[in-house]
Amino acid sequence: MNTSVKAKPDDTSERIVATAEALFRRLGFGKTTVCDIASELRMSPANIYRFFPSKDAIVQAICKRALLAVDEKAWAIARSTAPAAERLERLIVEFAAFHKKNFATEKRVADLVVAGVEQNWDAIRAHREVVRHIVELILRDGIAAGEFESVDPRRTAELFLRSVVAFTNPLILPQYDEEGQDLIGEARASVRFVMRAITPR
Repeated sequence: MNTSVKAKPDDTSERIVATAEALFRRLGFGKTTVCDIASELRMSPANIYRFFPSKDAIVQAICKRALLAVDEKAWAIARSTAPAAERLERLIVEFAAFHKKNFATEKRVADLVVAGVEQNWDAIRAHREVVRHIVELILRDGIAAGEFESVDPRRTAELFLRSVVAFTNPLILPQYDEEGQDLIGEARASVRFVMRAITPR
């Protein structure tokens, strides 16, 4: 009797993504080929293409997974019971710390995210929409609690994110950080400055 268990498609896809990510961390995503990934998994490149139509599709899946982890932390902040202004500050500090850590210790992962931003991948667009939605949700909570003036939450969320883009965009943040400033301190100060515009006098 054959006792082997056939891997489910989802399991195989996850193995491909996990193996590719490990290779990207070691070699860089630019130098890693589908053949490298297939060899590491002891399968044929043709089998990889059954699950992902191209190397770019694998790269985007890794990018999506990395950003989902950030989104989960952002949702945890949004759903906390802290005052709305405090949650917004913690949110932007979390993004700044994430990108700072990646550029310092996970440079190859950071390069992947930067490529995603430059090429406007679906995963990046989805992440931006999640972040905007989270900021809008926190603003609505703040308005309901009387912390903020009765502003348009969606429009204000868009303006808020543009105002703190130096701390959330991996294309801008490294240049800002190289100036030797206290990145986290600057992020906190910037959020507090912007919040004054909608805080009742």
